[in-house]
Amino acid sequence: MTAITSELEPLYQAAKAAAAQAYAPYSQFPVGVAVRAISGQIYTGCNVENASYGGTVCAERNAIAAGVVAGVRQFDALMVYTPQEQLTPPCGICRQVIAEFFLPDTMIYSSNHKEQLQGWTVQQLLPEAFTPMYLANSTKVATE
Repeated sequence: MTAITSELEPLYQAAKAAAAQAYAPYSQFPVGVAVRAISGQIYTGCNVENASYGGTVCAERNAIAAGVVAGVRQFDALMVYTPQEQLTPPCGICRQVIAEFFLPDTMIYSSNHKEQLQGWTVQQLLPEAFTPMYLANSTKVATE
């Protein structure tokens, strides 16, 4: 674990502010995320839970969706924030969505209220991800 750098400070602060808006009455596990577009613009999201658990949406997907609504198709950083002791990486479905919009060597960070930081590349979080890049490089399946 390392500390938040000055380059990552804006992402950390944005993710922390987003976590304060989380709707987590069931898990009591608020999560905030900030993603940075290639342009430098930051988009945020928080988890929004639902009594029908399948209707819950994670902070990572909400932040990415906010960027997509603004026309962004590629991001270069993602910061997860939780007010927990343990640093929390993205869940499985979020890893798949991250792989869709981030290059494999992009760093994905997790942070907490102690300003601790841990990072992984997209490739580490989801090796051999099934994405448009994967499809473009795969061979065509015979239709015979």
